[in-house]
Amino acid sequence: MMAPMLDLASIHRRFRAQPAHPPPADNAAGGRPGREAAVAVVLREAGGGTQMLFIQRAKRRGDPWSGHMAFPGGHREREDADLPAAAVRETWEEVGLDIAAAPMLGALPHQRPMGGRRRLVVAPFVFAICRDPAFALNREVVAAVWTPLAPMHRGDNVATARLPFGNARAGSGPRAYNGFRLEDGRFVWGLTYRMVQTFFEVIDPAYRRRPG
Repeated sequence: MMAPMLDLASIHRRFRAQPAHPPPADNAAGGRPGREAAVAVVLREAGGGTQMLFIQRAKRRGDPWSGHMAFPGGHREREDADLPAAAVRETWEEVGLDIAAAPMLGALPHQRPMGGRRRLVVAPFVFAICRDPAFALNREVVAAVWTPLAPMHRGDNVATARLPFGNARAGSGPRAYNGFRLEDGRFVWGLTYRMVQTFFEVIDPAYRRRPG
């Protein structure tokens, strides 16, 4: 039996009740310039519940999110009409999933990475699909993983991992981070962990954010 509030119809109703999320002032027209990025939070109903799509980024020199679990997405480019269009394009390029015609359930509040990349604004958009797609991963992605919402919403798979912090060349050691430990052992933490919790705050007013 599907958990209350976690079916796609209920999620869509909650997002329809949300206000729009304008970009932060320093990224709006007339403000200080800043890079904009968009990600796609893709949902589907399968296996008796609602599932969320994560990707694992490839390990790449110079990539601050090298090897991390994430949502498909990336920087907005000149050809993108808007930020949702950037999320659609990046999802197609990274995993071969066409969500151009998929219902967009809504948007989450804009996010900023921690540390020295706070000038970057990340806009998450929530989409729903009704199929089991075959993925075609590009060189930036090593895995695409569906995971059920319910265990994350309940906090069943909240875990702690010690991960590198800061600039390793400056001698910064690892520190403990909270996140979601997926069924296959992969660990969702950092900005993506925060976005998942923001998603739960939108669909469930009683949800209480867990420390990051």
